[in-house]
Amino acid sequence: MKKVAVILSGCGVFDGAELGESILTLLHITKAGASYQCFAPDVMQRHTINHLTGEEQQQTRNVLLESARVARGDVKAVTELVAEDFDALIIPGGFGAAKNLSDFAVNGAEASVQGDVLKACKAFAEANKPAAYMCIAPVMIPLVYGPGAQFTIGNDTDTIAVISALGGEHIECAVADIVVDHSRKLVSTPAYMLAQNLVEAELGIAKLVNQVLAMS
Repeated sequence: MKKVAVILSGCGVFDGAELGESILTLLHITKAGASYQCFAPDVMQRHTINHLTGEEQQQTRNVLLESARVARGDVKAVTELVAEDFDALIIPGGFGAAKNLSDFAVNGAEASVQGDVLKACKAFAEANKPAAYMCIAPVMIPLVYGPGAQFTIGNDTDTIAVISALGGEHIECAVADIVVDHSRKLVSTPAYMLAQNLVEAELGIAKLVNQVLAMS
């Protein structure tokens, strides 16, 4: 049975992992006959958002603890992720990828990836193991794989401009499709960068999961 590591960034689209993308990822891994283990960095969220009003709240939350809500408690610190133990890596989106896994939301073209997350992602890249990033998470790809990596975040022109500044090669992509960089065994899909509902998001995520497993 193939094993997939999934890195989460909290719980909730505006300050953590996008729940629909996360659950669809876990669902399709399981439906494909593979298994998964969720991981998350043991760090504090950049901020906490009231998802009802969109306003920032004066409280602090831990990314690992919040990710446990998504994973039904079965989540480990990303420092425990050993690439050799897994066949592939998948990172769902949500603004947590740009706020907690990286600081892209704040620093744009000067962004960096959180240290423990960067180490884990680079381990898969260096081992030439398949990895997939969805929604806004692909903004981390140039920082992991270096210049020239091919991927997509959909068609948002402002984000594409920043990705290009980081050295990535962006490819526009419809919500139901994926972009595959075969030389790097790298897969991406727009998901909720373009999706208007779960049905639309599911189309690309299903292809992404199946492609990653086929490459592993």
